[in-house]
Amino acid sequence: MRSEEARKILGFSPDSCPTRSEIAEAYSSLGSGARSRSPYGATTVRVVRTGVPMGYGKGNRALITIPFLLLIAGTVSFAGLNAARAYKRQEKMCPSYNPFLP
Repeated sequence: MRSEEARKILGFSPDSCPTRSEIAEAYSSLGSGARSRSPYGATTVRVVRTGVPMGYGKGNRALITIPFLLLIAGTVSFAGLNAARAYKRQEKMCPSYNPFLP
């Protein structure tokens, strides 16, 4: 519980600083509904779920990631082949002038 809520429930001014025991009292009174102004006692909370249910979203993750992984692997291998081919071509053209080639 935040101290602002405890101040509001116990009726303290916004500038006051409640102690831990006062905050504990506010929390217990909130749970039991002793100081609550609502006729139902404790504060009610409504939980609203949004989005896709968990059961439907689990299997689609693999179907989405596999093509992207294949694209990435193909791109890396294609770049490696092009780099190796360019390296061999440069080695044939200028073997003695390139200090980076063996």
